[in-house]
Amino acid sequence: MTAPVFVVDEVPDGPEFVLEGPEGRHAVSVKRLRPGEDVVLTDGAGRWTEGVVRAAEGKHRLVVMDLTGIHEEPPPAPRITVVQALPKGDRGEVAVETMTETGVDAIVPWQASRCITQWKGERGLKSLAKWRNTAREAGKQSRRVRFPEVADTLTTNQVAALLGTADFAAVLHEDRDHDSEPLATVQLPGQGEIVLVVGPEGGVSPDELAVFAEAGARTCRLGASVLRTSTAGTAATALLMGRTGRWS
Repeated sequence: MTAPVFVVDEVPDGPEFVLEGPEGRHAVSVKRLRPGEDVVLTDGAGRWTEGVVRAAEGKHRLVVMDLTGIHEEPPPAPRITVVQALPKGDRGEVAVETMTETGVDAIVPWQASRCITQWKGERGLKSLAKWRNTAREAGKQSRRVRFPEVADTLTTNQVAALLGTADFAAVLHEDRDHDSEPLATVQLPGQGEIVLVVGPEGGVSPDELAVFAEAGARTCRLGASVLRTSTAGTAATALLMGRTGRWS
């Protein structure tokens, strides 16, 4: 198993570092790390270092020695972004968690016209913060050193502008009465940006489909079955990770 990952504001250049605060407390009191165990310290943006626990002090101080110097994971190619319509309840956090574990690079919350959930005012800010914290914790859990970015919530027109800049853009749409291509067989770029749109429980509206098509997005389907909005992005990300060779 790879070493557990902890987040730091700035990756230390060694040779020793003291991990304190919430991350130190998690390492000492939750993970119960002991001398001799390996750990990874990362800023979540691709920079990381690895070291060995020298001591666990009190309940929230972990002393790490023999740091290996600062490494940097190269940016992903192609980069995969999922535009996720806002689901009901905690399904949004489930979607963010599983997409992060699968390898997505960016998540964009989308206030679609058929969304039951509305992110407004203080509630919207709290919900966005939950998504960002979920991505951070899931990134640590899955031993990533480059966590997905969670953008500010976008409107339909803003999503269309994002789709217009992508090297490949598609809307996941399972309506049998609407022409669509299998995502499993469409031609994908080896570099650049891939952007997928996942609609809400009520689906992507005809007006939204038209706006996205005008921006250059194709309409794709995942398979014969219709997936929930909270699982479609994860399934699509897994498919793309395999097809682009990022899981090889």
